[in-house]
Amino acid sequence: MARIVVADDDVDIRELVEFKLSTMGHEIVAVGDGGAAIEACRAQRPDLCVLDVMMPGVSGLDAIRVIRADPDLRDLPVILLTARAQESDVSTGFDSGADEYITKPFSPRELAARVEALLQRG
Repeated sequence: MARIVVADDDVDIRELVEFKLSTMGHEIVAVGDGGAAIEACRAQRPDLCVLDVMMPGVSGLDAIRVIRADPDLRDLPVILLTARAQESDVSTGFDSGADEYITKPFSPRELAARVEALLQRG
């Protein structure tokens, strides 16, 4: 079982991700924006973080940059889960430090598989 921070400002998406990952036995800390995700990561020291890119206030890209700059969090696996599907968006996501990039709409099964693969790598 892993502790996973999930940040998405869309309640339906956040609850879907939370439901899917919790049924796999993981402990989920769900938040609504990037600032809260950073705080949760610092407070909880999760095993993985799933970030939406477009959120009010602190975006997922800004949050991942802060996470990568923090010595205690820089090795935290991060999945970006976003509607931004252009090739340039994907490149920007990986350049910001993402380990995985999943576009919406997404398959919960695919998300689960990528989460498990990242957790096994770590």
